[in-house]
Amino acid sequence: MSPALPPRALRELGRTEGDAEALELLVRDQDTRRLVLLRALLDAAAAASVTVCPPDLLDRLHEDWALLAAVERTDRAAARSVLLYPLVGPWAERCLNALTAGVPLSELRTDLGHLGALAAAAAIRAGLAFSTRLTARGAVLHLPLLGAAHLGPGSVDLRADGEEVRLRQGRSDDVFVRVDSGVASSLDPRWLPVPALHALLPGGSPVPLDDLDPYRAAGGGLERHGLSDTTRLDDDGRKTWAVSWSGVEPVLRIGGDHRSAEAAALLRCLVPLAPPPGSASGEGAAHCSGTRREAFGAVLSSRPTDAIHFASTLVHELQHTKLAALSALVPLHHEDPVPRHFAPWRPDPRPFDGLLQGAYSHIALADYWQRFALGAERATFSQRDLAWSEHARRREQVGAVLPVLAGSGALTPEGRVIVNEMITLYHRLADWPPPMGHVARARAYVATARVIWQQRNHSQRA
Repeated sequence: MSPALPPRALRELGRTEGDAEALELLVRDQDTRRLVLLRALLDAAAAASVTVCPPDLLDRLHEDWALLAAVERTDRAAARSVLLYPLVGPWAERCLNALTAGVPLSELRTDLGHLGALAAAAAIRAGLAFSTRLTARGAVLHLPLLGAAHLGPGSVDLRADGEEVRLRQGRSDDVFVRVDSGVASSLDPRWLPVPALHALLPGGSPVPLDDLDPYRAAGGGLERHGLSDTTRLDDDGRKTWAVSWSGVEPVLRIGGDHRSAEAAALLRCLVPLAPPPGSASGEGAAHCSGTRREAFGAVLSSRPTDAIHFASTLVHELQHTKLAALSALVPLHHEDPVPRHFAPWRPDPRPFDGLLQGAYSHIALADYWQRFALGAERATFSQRDLAWSEHARRREQVGAVLPVLAGSGALTPEGRVIVNEMITLYHRLADWPPPMGHVARARAYVATARVIWQQRNHSQRA
């Protein structure tokens, strides 16, 4: 969908870096894919049988699409801010799959009705005067990127005049919402806005901390991937996230200017997750995080304990975002999807693609933690010791799987460049070895992980 990356940019990405031009190519390709997906959704609805998508539902889809087209003509940025929002991806794929599979009509009607909420949210952000009728999901009306109103089940009449939005349902008191620069607020306690964290870099956009969107976990298989469920934040929770976030950018920058730049270019929203089961609070608390290919720009994460761990979470997860986008742009290999490979960071066998993804994110973490250990002037002894420990473990983990990646005969030319640059970075990291003891502990850790893996997966081959 986009021209192949220039060789220089491909090599930079292989080192887990990437300048503004390379990142923009990835973003533009993902944005194009999203718009094509939405068009495919509308076409699939038109092609579906009347038992799957009856005329009244199709008419409503076209009406909502027409409102989106009006927003696009008036304020393209407002339309794209909603349509390209990461959590629209899981919704669109869910609907497209349902239309082709013929799911029960009641469920499909609810899902397709979300297009009306998307169109309304875009029109509100564009400051258009319009009216529409939406349906609350359960007892909540969601307006993506803006917030949610706790009303009753059933239809809600929405009227906007460009500055204020009125939500009316039956005989209940109206909910009035003021919108200023895309931020929706109300004195009515029934309205819950989407909290946002300040822009990472000057001139950037605030980062939504979205604990409201109904599709933030839809089809994501969180438990299957070792993640806890999504959670709602109270005032204290939001403040804790904001405190950690306030120190993230300076810490990211210690890992190199490219870490701040990639976070500013790729991160579009954060989805808070509950703490992992049985985890304690405070320093050393268990943590989980993840990304979703269909939700480009979203990072799902339990609350980081501090800015240092918050930054490392972003480094880790945004490498998955980056490599997934690169893989969509240019195929990196033609290996089969059979899970058979040992990965020191997972107890289960991994497919080749999962091995490549994991090694890519871990070599970035090894680089980040080394730079932190060497460059964090105000770091405490324990913080620096933690950094060296993390660096040594991540580098040793990557070293255990690089021979498998390099030995694959199914790498494409682009994939070969990526793996070769990862190997170059791996050897470059050895130029600044950690203090005595860290490497020995890291090697013992990986060796133990291999023994346990072989015992657990005795029928598999490493």
